[in-house]
Amino acid sequence: MNELTILISCTDQVGLVTNITRVLAAHQLNIIAMREFVDEANEAFFTRIACTGELTEPAKLKNQLLENLPGAAEVNLIGQAEKQIAVLVTKEYHCLAEILIKNQFRTLGADVKCVIGNYESLREFTEKLGIPYFYVSHADKDKSQFENEIKTIINQFGVDYLVLAKFMRILSVDFVKDYSGKIINIHHSFLPAFIGANPYRQAFERGVKIIGATAHFVTDNLDEGPIITQHTTHIDHNFGVKEMVRAGKEIEKKVLLDALELIFEDRVFVTGNKTIVFK
Repeated sequence: MNELTILISCTDQVGLVTNITRVLAAHQLNIIAMREFVDEANEAFFTRIACTGELTEPAKLKNQLLENLPGAAEVNLIGQAEKQIAVLVTKEYHCLAEILIKNQFRTLGADVKCVIGNYESLREFTEKLGIPYFYVSHADKDKSQFENEIKTIINQFGVDYLVLAKFMRILSVDFVKDYSGKIINIHHSFLPAFIGANPYRQAFERGVKIIGATAHFVTDNLDEGPIITQHTTHIDHNFGVKEMVRAGKEIEKKVLLDALELIFEDRVFVTGNKTIVFK
């Protein structure tokens, strides 16, 4: 028995669930889980459906679903194929380590095809776990050349997503456009607070009592892409910048891995600059 995930977004109207389930029943698909959300302000409908059954005509199913939905509907049929990812890093190891350990024990929900770093710092650790590591220096070339070299590597592997695991370089508009909707970043603050560099120092200087981390999709606007997950932890006057960084790294690991799990299980819709997450 095959498993199938169906993601649908469209204009909201009466009878949508009935129309959808009728089409699925006609294809002998058994619904084992179905989540829906209606964005009333924008009159938009979103649903994630998990099915089992032998789907012999996927194109026909998709066309019939579209015929029974309002105009400008989107339907994605997603099989059981494991997602393929590339991880981009600089020097910090904590997020990469979490990803590669889960990958090693096949609990990541995806397959890490390669790691690309703009320093050599993480090569030894990466290669010990059997993952190809590619070094692309940013120091001796312009941004366009630097990014083109990264693209050449990425495109060898045909990955579904790029994970910025503390990749401390700002990507160009053209690079982001080429991988639109496929780049996930972990930012070490509770966005929208403390955008950009040195957020822990910014937080320290502001005297905050809560710090956090945010996993988000990357867009043209720095650290302002659709947010996937966020977590926080309480701090007090005893925390200097170093203590904040130490506490923050633990949050960063959890937030990034939580976000990746949701994405790899196809539980995230992007709508405008927001996300709808079916946990």
